[in-house]
Amino acid sequence: MAHITVIGWIVALIMNSQNRTEFGSFYIRQTLGIWLLTIVLSIIPIVGCFAAVIGLVLIVMSLINAASNKMDPTVVVGEYFQDWFKSL
Repeated sequence: MAHITVIGWIVALIMNSQNRTEFGSFYIRQTLGIWLLTIVLSIIPIVGCFAAVIGLVLIVMSLINAASNKMDPTVVVGEYFQDWFKSL
């Protein structure tokens, strides 16, 4: 649910705060990190052209892992997302 839209992410955050699970928290942090990374990349002039595609690929990869019940972090930056957003 958190991968689909911002509203879905907020709903997932609220649902996970009531019944906190490690799996839910993991993907809430991953999704937030991917969205923020996409926004930051879109500001950079040359990379900004590809930011939406990069973000979409990362979201799809994360969604596939979540559907497969795997807690694999996003390529290259997933471990940073887990550290930066550990309070979620």
